[in-house]
Amino acid sequence: MSDKTIIIGGGVGGLFLAALLNSTNITILEKNSSLGKKLLASGGGKCNITNENISFKKDLLKYYLGDKNFINQIISNLNYLEVLEFFKPLKFEKVKNSQFFCKTGSKSVLNHLKSKITNPKIYLNTEVFDVVKNDDIFKIYTNNGNFECKNLIVASGGLSCQNLGVSDIGYKIASKFSHEISTLNPALVGFSVQKDEFWFKKISGVCFSAKAKILQNNKVLSGDLLFTHRGISGPLMMNASLFWQKGKISINFLPNFDFDKFKNSKKQITSILPLPKSFIKEFLKKSNLEDKQFFKLSNLEFQTLKKLQNYEFSPAGNFGYSKAEITKGGIKTDFIDENCQSKLVKNLYFIGEVLDVGGMIGGFNIHFAFACAKAVANCLKN
Repeated sequence: MSDKTIIIGGGVGGLFLAALLNSTNITILEKNSSLGKKLLASGGGKCNITNENISFKKDLLKYYLGDKNFINQIISNLNYLEVLEFFKPLKFEKVKNSQFFCKTGSKSVLNHLKSKITNPKIYLNTEVFDVVKNDDIFKIYTNNGNFECKNLIVASGGLSCQNLGVSDIGYKIASKFSHEISTLNPALVGFSVQKDEFWFKKISGVCFSAKAKILQNNKVLSGDLLFTHRGISGPLMMNASLFWQKGKISINFLPNFDFDKFKNSKKQITSILPLPKSFIKEFLKKSNLEDKQFFKLSNLEFQTLKKLQNYEFSPAGNFGYSKAEITKGGIKTDFIDENCQSKLVKNLYFIGEVLDVGGMIGGFNIHFAFACAKAVANCLKN
């Protein structure tokens, strides 16, 4: 007798769905030797589980990349307060950018999820190779034998965090059943730089708050940036990578500074600018400027210095899937209904990162996976 429901993937989406269904007739197939590996790594081990800014009444495209209507439909299933209620025995702290971190760490979140699943059939070290459907039954071929089910949920994630044992099986299953896949790229990842910005590498470890504007689509973002030995990263640039496709990015390193107030100052540049001195010195060297008194700056030198509020550069690329937190692109949501069910194949569902929806840093992607899971749970229960 076939299992009623099989979930491919034991990450946040798959585990949350299993917990919501709370049925003994559920099987989870997980490629890795343990569940929730990516969950354990999220938020630096603190698990940024949701965000106060998540509400279907808001403009969610401020935080997500994807089809507006689909995102609104999915997010309307789950309020951030419901997530906190589900994990109520755990203590969460609201931190910067309205995200919630678990005070006892992501391991507590994973253990709570697992405790909510009733008598689960979990097969670890089980890699799915292929899926076929005969009549109303799916047959799943794995290295650990074959499985059958009526309902198949693909929660296998994307290609990001490669050191955590990722899989492309979700895209393969979707393609096999004629779903289109939009271009896949690493996202929530730092940028490598071209020769003109090699000076970024010389200040590796320097971090401060700034603003960025993606000139191709006028997307404006705020947050901390971090210079690295490979280029530029930090939450600001990682979020920018979600919305950037090509072309230039403009960085405002001094969003709250008024240059004109100091035009006649006798203080040195490095004394006036509220930026790390190592950053200022490298910028001055790159711009062929001396660290002189402000009032001695020529008009051209003054305008060159003001480029700190509109510094344009074209990324050479990004740090790749090994450093990316999510995969941008995925199964086109034109082929998926409001229950995360395929419009082409009955009882086939896709949830989470495998879909063509990406969120910013701060709990948006975990919450989206939870909301997808709830949509499926509601559908299967009815």
